[in-house]
Amino acid sequence: MTLTSKTLTPLLAAGLMLAAPAFAQDAAPEPTQEERQAQSRVTEVQGPEPRLVQTPEGQPPSDATVLFDGSSLEGWEPVDGGEAAWTIEDGALHVGRGTGDIRTTENFCDVQLHVEWRSPPNDEGHDSQDRGNSGVFLQERYEVQVLDSHENPTYANGQAGSIYKQHLPLVNASREPGEWQSYDIIFQAPIFAEDGALRRPAHLTVLHNGVVVQNHAQLQGATEWIGYPSYEAHDCAPIRLQDHDADVSFRNIWVRPM
Repeated sequence: MTLTSKTLTPLLAAGLMLAAPAFAQDAAPEPTQEERQAQSRVTEVQGPEPRLVQTPEGQPPSDATVLFDGSSLEGWEPVDGGEAAWTIEDGALHVGRGTGDIRTTENFCDVQLHVEWRSPPNDEGHDSQDRGNSGVFLQERYEVQVLDSHENPTYANGQAGSIYKQHLPLVNASREPGEWQSYDIIFQAPIFAEDGALRRPAHLTVLHNGVVVQNHAQLQGATEWIGYPSYEAHDCAPIRLQDHDADVSFRNIWVRPM
């Protein structure tokens, strides 16, 4: 007999009907609730549990190192030696114009850093990089720019929230001059091999007034004003605040080594 499409169709239908019970018998039964819970536990991590960190509102986390609490410059020193000539007034640290940068006496590697800063009211005749200029340096080398960038055009990778001369901020989150602003910085330090070769570059994440302006940005090297950045092997190093001849103030500075 020659099979045609008319004869094949009933045969296929009959075959499917005969095969259906076999497929139904081979289907795996639904797992019980106990079996599902056992399957879930395969991917559960049973310990150790993360340690508890207290986070009282308006205060540093319980495991933070307070670098400036508004009362003294203990833990800070001038980069050029001697005693820090910056001043404290009303709980704020004011740049000692012309006295040079200051740095922590303690060294840090990977950190979470919180800094609040304020640029002075705008002076007539000052613009671009001459308005409220300072900087926060991680490991004394990698600068997050401080600047009055409210209605103050300048080169994009030199405004507030930039990784100076390397990465412009994703947005301009600046407040008006004279208002307090905040940086929350996550810094992943570079790693070097024993021979000084770079194994892993540094990365920075920066929140400016709660807004992400740098998202795990990869640094090309140490901050340079003139020329291109490059890496030179180093160990953990201090956090540094810049004197750029402007009346910038700081407060509520704390750090969490990670």
